[in-house]
Amino acid sequence: MAETASTFRLEPGASAPEFALPDRTGLLHRPDTLVSGKRGLLVVFACNHCPYVVHLADALGRFADGIASRGVATVAIASNDADRYPQDGPDRLTDFAESHGWEFPYLHDATQEVAHAYAAACTPDFYLFDAGLSLVYAGQFDDSRPGKGFPTGSDLARAVDNLLSGRETPPPWYPSTGCNIKWRPGNEPDYFG
Repeated sequence: MAETASTFRLEPGASAPEFALPDRTGLLHRPDTLVSGKRGLLVVFACNHCPYVVHLADALGRFADGIASRGVATVAIASNDADRYPQDGPDRLTDFAESHGWEFPYLHDATQEVAHAYAAACTPDFYLFDAGLSLVYAGQFDDSRPGKGFPTGSDLARAVDNLLSGRETPPPWYPSTGCNIKWRPGNEPDYFG
C-alpha cells in the first residue's frame, strides 16, 4: 500500500472547483446543488479498497448523518483508475456505501478531472466548504490510522463546529494520510509524488 499525505493546493477561502458527476441513477450532482439550502458542504475523496478509508468508513457514515442534521451536506468522490482497480469502479460504489451507512452521494470521477481540480492526493481526503462554497478546512478526519486508534472525526468535527459558529479553523490543518489516488497511466498530476 502506497501511503501519502495530501498536499494543499486549495488555499483557505478558495472556491470549490466545479464538477457534474452522476450517481448510480444518472442524477447529476454539483457543488452548488449539493449545498443549496445548506450551511456547508463536505467533499470526501474516497475509494472502496484503501485500508485508510475502510478504517473510518462506518465513522464517516455516522459523522455525515450528524452534520446533515446541522445543515452540512456530504458527497464522496471515487477517482481511482477503475480499469486497474475494478473494486473502485462505479458499479461497486453503492454496495460499499450501503454497507457503511453512507446516506450521501458516492460518485465516480472517471476522467480524474475532479481529483485534479481539488488537488486530491490520497484516499481519504477531506475538503469542507461554507454555504458560499469557500474552503474553510482541508485536512484529516482525525489522527487515527488503521491499527492505531478509533476514528472519531475530531479534527473535522472541530472544523464543522467552527464553520457553524462563524469562526475560522486556525492552522495547523493536518493533512490527510492514506493510499495514493490510483492515477491512470500518464494522468498523474504535477503535485503528485
